Amino acid sequence: MPTLAKVFIFLGVSLLMLYGKSEEAGERKPLKYELIPDSKTIFSIVDLKTGHERTVDLTGKDFIVVSVREEGSDGRFYAVDKDGTVWWSGPVTSGAAAFRSPSGVFPIIQKKRHHMSKDYPDESGVNNMDYMMKFTRFGHALHKGSVNWMSHGCIHIDPKDIPVIYRWSRYGMPVVITRHSYMPFAKEDLRHIYLGR
Repeated sequence: MPTLAKVFIFLGVSLLMLYGKSEEAGERKPLKYELIPDSKTIFSIVDLKTGHERTVDLTGKDFIVVSVREEGSDGRFYAVDKDGTVWWSGPVTSGAAAFRSPSGVFPIIQKKRHHMSKDYPDESGVNNMDYMMKFTRFGHALHKGSVNWMSHGCIHIDPKDIPVIYRWSRYGMPVVITRHSYMPFAKEDLRHIYLGR
């Protein structure tokens, strides 16, 4: 394939990942569950098919909240320690339209410092999922990535933040994925941390 054609294909795929728009991939992947923050440590999970609702209480546990980058969300992650303090936060990107990130509470099931995606390997041979913390058996993970590009469903965390979160996280730690804003519960802690107030 001529080099120019490869460049145009790369740009087309890149734009699709950034904006999540094309006639084929513009459709949003349907969600099975909706997770709603009720407080800093309590969440409601609604089964969108049955309407059944259950409560998850993470009081007394370390966990990571991700408010994905979609309308009504923050596009941020929040590290919450067992005393309920949000002690670190930063920007994220999540799945493009056809690769929507799941919603719910998931345990970290695998950690790997250096990792290459099996489904979407980088042609250059450079690892594209470093600081990987996998939370579903389908391959969804938190990992180092650009917070300017949408993903294939993983959560990209900025390169300056991911080493801190990777070192702090552990197997079994809950990862909370929501499409609602978590900032109302985190803003006082973040104001204290970042502004000293």
